[in-house]
Amino acid sequence: MSSTHFGFESVDEAQKARRVRGVFDSVASRYDLMNDLMSGGLHRAWKAYTVMVANVQPGQQVLDIAGGTGDLANAFAQKVGLDGQVVLSDINEAMLRTGRDRLIDAGSALECAVCDAEQLPFADTSFDLVSVAFGLRNMTHKDVALREMHRILKPGGKVLVLEFSRVAKPLEKVYDWYSFKILPRLGKLVAGDADSYRYLAESIRMHPGQDELKQMMHGCGFGHVDYHNLTGGLVALHVGIKC
Repeated sequence: MSSTHFGFESVDEAQKARRVRGVFDSVASRYDLMNDLMSGGLHRAWKAYTVMVANVQPGQQVLDIAGGTGDLANAFAQKVGLDGQVVLSDINEAMLRTGRDRLIDAGSALECAVCDAEQLPFADTSFDLVSVAFGLRNMTHKDVALREMHRILKPGGKVLVLEFSRVAKPLEKVYDWYSFKILPRLGKLVAGDADSYRYLAESIRMHPGQDELKQMMHGCGFGHVDYHNLTGGLVALHVGIKC
């Protein structure tokens, strides 16, 4: 049985998806509140920047993978208009249900799909844009997921990967202190779950850095790949183009 990482822990590959699901089952109801608290609201600015870079046009087809509570999907829906389509997907049903309900409350009824990013149930060349925000690091085989994103994109289509990355050296010590001392306590206080937020901190450290992810995306078929460091590299937005 092949092994992979679940935070700093080594687990069987077959167990990782189940354990990641358990993390998000636990935090789904407080996910948005925790995002605001642990990022100081910065996640909203990071997502707004992602929407700007996406430059979605009316009538386009968009897939938001690991879309959680639907922030990006809702923003894209406003850009594509009535002639376009946005699909919100997530492997975690609890997160997707939360996102669907939130979108309906906002007056936006989007197509939702529970699916695994490593086995996307969409035809080749179906979408103009694919996005994944803070979800790639939780996938067992990141290269498989990226190849699936490449497969379903139209020629000239764009993938956007917004993810925690390698923070600038001067910020490392304070960032580690916050991640491993404060974040789990905040998770315990607000979401009643310290372990899930300890996993979050660990999973960030196990995720490829900016240049490593760029090379991985090239290896998965994307002809042009660039990245934008945000907040001192705390987060990076990788942009890949399918040639």
